[in-house]
Amino acid sequence: MLTIPSDFAWSTPLIADACLCLQVPVRPGAPGLKPLVPGARVAGRVAPAVHAGSTDIFLEAIQNASRGDVLVIDNNGRLDEGCIGDLIAAEAHAGGLSGIVVDGVHRDTAAIRAIGIAVWSRGTWPAGPLELRRRHATALEAATCGKITVTREDAAFADEDGVVFVALTECARVIAAARDIAAREQAQAARLMAGEPLRDQLRLAEYLQKRDADPELTFRTHVRSLGKAIEG
Repeated sequence: MLTIPSDFAWSTPLIADACLCLQVPVRPGAPGLKPLVPGARVAGRVAPAVHAGSTDIFLEAIQNASRGDVLVIDNNGRLDEGCIGDLIAAEAHAGGLSGIVVDGVHRDTAAIRAIGIAVWSRGTWPAGPLELRRRHATALEAATCGKITVTREDAAFADEDGVVFVALTECARVIAAARDIAAREQAQAARLMAGEPLRDQLRLAEYLQKRDADPELTFRTHVRSLGKAIEG
């Protein structure tokens, strides 16, 4: 089960930065994934499903899922097949799932928005599947989103910036690190708004001087030595 502190306003950039800081693989989903409703945000265990032209795979995935899970649909990024519509979205919502991520496109946009479940996809296409394909042997065990393959041992974090996947075993420390990064970023932002340039906070002049002496020094190493939030 994925647990996020109720007072933590997480974002996918924070989750990604935390993974980078902890040297946990950074696993973003397919590029171009956007929520149907601006401001939508969900996090939950992955419920994978590989589409093969028939909706029964989604019904099975929803039946096997637990409350709060995120249905992750692998449709190989196809842009010419609206693989889910309002009925599957309504079924997922009624089944207690928190959201749907589609590596592909959807249809019935207005109806899905009215249902209230958060959906991410690459866009819209009015026609549904026009053909059936061979079902994958692991269609309910693993799904690929962009270049990332996920299973029920992963969690999905999705917001307006896209989707990031994290192994469930790593989630607790990733969330803790993301909270720390958020606190440091807020402190830096407050100092910036009070008139202290970010260049001064990050000691840019000092870094440039050190880099002249050591061309191998990276800005990322410098920033980390200061305990700042930016991953340069």
